[in-house]
Amino acid sequence: MRAVDLSPTFSRFVLHWGEMGARWGLNRTVAQIHALLYLTGRPMHADELCEALDVARSNVSTSLRELHNWNLVRLVHLSDDRRDHYETSTHVWELMRTIVRERQRREIAPTIGVLHELLDDPALRKESAAVKARMEETLELLETLTTWSEEMLKLDTATLMKLLRLGARIQKLLARPAAGRGAHKSFPAGADLPGPVKPS
Repeated sequence: MRAVDLSPTFSRFVLHWGEMGARWGLNRTVAQIHALLYLTGRPMHADELCEALDVARSNVSTSLRELHNWNLVRLVHLSDDRRDHYETSTHVWELMRTIVRERQRREIAPTIGVLHELLDDPALRKESAAVKARMEETLELLETLTTWSEEMLKLDTATLMKLLRLGARIQKLLARPAAGRGAHKSFPAGADLPGPVKPS
């Protein structure tokens, strides 16, 4: 008997999370273990994870280390069980913040560092002005996005949700054709169109 009897709905979510994790560059089992811990909402030990997902213990151990490196799981101990247990946050916005911070640290920050080194390197003088300009534009973009995302991550969840909803409304507003900017007024079929205004 498996420690966790996964329902069809539960299994589908876990399997899909594994597929998405693979597309994001994560090992499939790493993503599945995280999904399992997230949906279950309680600490689980390695043997339990092995049985639930039908994967080897070595695979689970490696995946848990990877999740720990991403700050997505915590090691916990239960008073009635000497085995190591693992849990993840059940707050989706907290998980989002962790993932964004880790991706910035692993992917964006190193790229910003390399661009600074290249732009400070005297060898760049041998390149064309266009090459230098593109590097500078890329650096400016990445630093701007980093600053913006860091400010967004500082906001509490309620404020962040309000800001995102406001942004969606602003986008819809800007997408509407502006009255008076070359927009033509429509008239019912057969209606007399207004003629030139006569001076009074």
